[in-house]
Amino acid sequence: MYSSQASHSNTIASPGQQRAFQRVAVNLQGRLMLANYEEYVCKVVDMSPGDARFVCAGCPRPNERVIAYIDHLGRLEGSVSKVTEDGFIIELTATARKREKLAAQLTWIANKHELGLPEDRRHDRLTPRQVLTELTLEDGKSYPCRLMDLSLSGAAVDIDIRPPIGTPIRLGNMRGRVVRHFMEGVAIEFLSLQSREALTEFL
Repeated sequence: MYSSQASHSNTIASPGQQRAFQRVAVNLQGRLMLANYEEYVCKVVDMSPGDARFVCAGCPRPNERVIAYIDHLGRLEGSVSKVTEDGFIIELTATARKREKLAAQLTWIANKHELGLPEDRRHDRLTPRQVLTELTLEDGKSYPCRLMDLSLSGAAVDIDIRPPIGTPIRLGNMRGRVVRHFMEGVAIEFLSLQSREALTEFL
């Protein structure tokens, strides 16, 4: 688990505090916009809750502000701290609460195989384009949630509630059950193997 020197404050961490975070190798696709409003496809190859290294055809200037939308993480923004041969590093602009959320998401991504999430390894992970949806319980109550991971056999969602393991739920139009809790939310196993067509509302 990550530790943050800024976790007890609502202020933005200083560069020294940002460098105190542990960086993790990732492979996350996304899009970003530079200060001149040009958009590029990009990939985050390693990051911490304090900074992120991008591989991208766009070449911003040092200290330039960058806004990115990254699969599984959502919106990231910050200023370029270093330009590399194939991209650049940005220092993320975020409150302590946002950094804690990023730490939890990165921990989840890094340790996904150890968490035993309901991802049949025969089924490729899909990249949802529509990540905001609702989880509905048997009593009809619906709760907003965000897709963190999706495959033909299950999903992981970022949600505030923690229904007991085994609880029947509906995610969009798909029925499933809660099989695991983790820091950001719950993991869901679908009652039947889904087709890509069934998942088109998210893709």
